[in-house]
Amino acid sequence: MDKITLIATAAMGLEGIVGQELRDLGYENVKVENSRAVFEARPSDIPRVNLWLRSADRVKLLVGKFNAYSFDELFENTKALPWEQFISEDGEFPVIGKSKKSKLYSVPDCQAIVKKAIVERMKQKYGIADRLEETGAFYRVEVDINKDEAWLTLDTSGSGLHKRGYRVGQGEAPLKETLAAALIQVTNWRGDAPFVDLFCGSGTIPIEAALIGQNIAPGFNREFASENWSFVSDKYWDAAFEEAEDKAQYDQPVNIQGMDIDPKMIEISKANAMEAGLGELIPFKQMQARDFKPEEKGGYLISNPPYGERIGDRKEVEKTYRQLGGTMKDFPTWSVYILTAHSQFEKVYGTEATKKRKLFNGFIETNYYQFFGKK
Repeated sequence: MDKITLIATAAMGLEGIVGQELRDLGYENVKVENSRAVFEARPSDIPRVNLWLRSADRVKLLVGKFNAYSFDELFENTKALPWEQFISEDGEFPVIGKSKKSKLYSVPDCQAIVKKAIVERMKQKYGIADRLEETGAFYRVEVDINKDEAWLTLDTSGSGLHKRGYRVGQGEAPLKETLAAALIQVTNWRGDAPFVDLFCGSGTIPIEAALIGQNIAPGFNREFASENWSFVSDKYWDAAFEEAEDKAQYDQPVNIQGMDIDPKMIEISKANAMEAGLGELIPFKQMQARDFKPEEKGGYLISNPPYGERIGDRKEVEKTYRQLGGTMKDFPTWSVYILTAHSQFEKVYGTEATKKRKLFNGFIETNYYQFFGKK
C-alpha cells in the first residue's frame, strides 16, 4: 500500500488553520473543506500527523466514498471496499455514524448495514466460515452520509487529539487544547516575544504556547489507536517519535506567563504544566487583570476570559473587560487577542478590533478579537 487519503477533522472555523499546519509539515494538495482538511499521504504519515497537528480534532483514514440512495447501494459499495488491507483478521471494528440531508437518514440502520457488509467482506477475504473473533486491535469505523454521499473512514487517533495527556485538573469551563493552540497559531507569535494570559484558568493557553515556542510535538506524551495497526508498522512510529525528539528545542528560552484571580486555578495550572514537562518554564501567578503592568514592549496577550453567559455575573464580566481595555491603552506596542461570546465586547473594551474571527468554543459561538500592537 503506497498512497492513502487522510482527513484531519477540525472544529468549525479551524479547518484553515489545520490546512496550513499540514502545508507547513510538507504536505501538498491539501483540500480544506467544512470542518476538515483532506490530503494524500502514505501509511508512514499516520504517526507523523497525529503527533504534530495542534489544532485538529482527529486524523481519519478514508477507506472509500460513494453515493448511496438505498440500503442496497450502501451495503454493496461498502462490501466492495478493501477493508482487509486495513483491518486485521481479528480486529475489533465498531461502527459509528451520522447522516445529514440524505435519503438514508436512519443512523442505526446505516451502521448495522455497514457493519454487516464489512463482516461479509472480511470473512470472504480471510476465508472464515464462522463469526469474526474481534479480539485484536481496535479500529473505529465511521459512516458519514451527507447529501447522499457516504464517506467511510477509520479513526487513526483514538481519543481526540485535544487530549494531550497533561491535563490533571481543570476549571468549570475548560478551553480545549486544540482551540488554545489555534488561538496562538492565528497570531504571528512564535516564541520570540513576551506572552501573557491574564485569565489562564487551568493553564491551557500558556502550556500550548510553550509547546509551540519550543517546537514540541503536542502528541508526544499520549497513545493513538493506530499504534496497534499492522499496516502502520512500529518502524513508522519509531521514526515519527525520533523526528519529534530531534525537532524539539528544549533549550529555546521563552517568556510566557499565566495569571488568574483564582488561587485554586493557579495551583491547577502549575500541576498541568508540571505534567507537560514545562513546570520550570511557565511562571503562574495569582493576580487581578487590572494590575497587569508589563515592563517589556511588543508582547502578546492572548486570553479566554469569562463570558458572562457561562460563569459569573455579566456586569462583573463587563467591568473586567472595561478595566482590561483601559489597562492595555497604556501599552500600545502590545498585541491583544481575546476570545469571548459577549456580543458587545468591543464597546465595553473601549476599542474596535483590528480584526475578528468567528470561532466555536464547544457549542458556544464566539468571536476572536484581535488588536494589533504598534511596531
